Amino acid sequence: MKISIEWVYRTKNGTEAVFHSEEMSPEMAVSLAEDMEKTGRTKRISFFDISGTSWTLKELKKYLKEIETEPHHITVYFDGGFDRGSKKAGLGCVVYYKQNNKSFRLRKNALVDQLENNNEAEYAALSLCLQELELLGVRHMPVVFCGDAQVVINQLTGEWPCYEEELAKWMDRIESKLEKMGIQPEFVLKTRNDNKEADQLASQALRGIEITSTIETD
Repeated sequence: MKISIEWVYRTKNGTEAVFHSEEMSPEMAVSLAEDMEKTGRTKRISFFDISGTSWTLKELKKYLKEIETEPHHITVYFDGGFDRGSKKAGLGCVVYYKQNNKSFRLRKNALVDQLENNNEAEYAALSLCLQELELLGVRHMPVVFCGDAQVVINQLTGEWPCYEEELAKWMDRIESKLEKMGIQPEFVLKTRNDNKEADQLASQALRGIEITSTIETD
């Protein structure tokens, strides 16, 4: 979740002005707000998430405490590779998240068949990511999904229409799963280089190399 701050600053002579911050993590927002309050010049501080919902400092602190033991601050990278000769697809999934004040990276790939093209493989990779999030117990959380598939990202954000019947079915499944899990998705288009972890996992799956791992990161 990203948070922006709105605060009213009052000078010694009573002049007031309203300031707005850029988006930041809830932890940073709380830290900055507490520091601003120490100055004695802040009349009012409000917080807003990307949906426009308003939070008080007390509510934001409570939220951070509640999610501490659950997977949160989740960023997902996905990629699908398709081999036309064998009609097989390699799916790659990387999930970065925090839990119990620690950071983790989950890596998963899979080899599947009965797909028709690379775009289907990309949707299937995203579906694999949702399965992994469900296994982690992710519920009612904002999640950032990153991929280099322009078609998939732009269709899911509504930038591009979807005319292909099979892709429309994948979209319906993805959106239904997101709604069921209560996930508030943010889709981000990445370059192939920025998505190389997921791309490598997809390529390894096509070569028959199966990977499932979770490690703690710095």
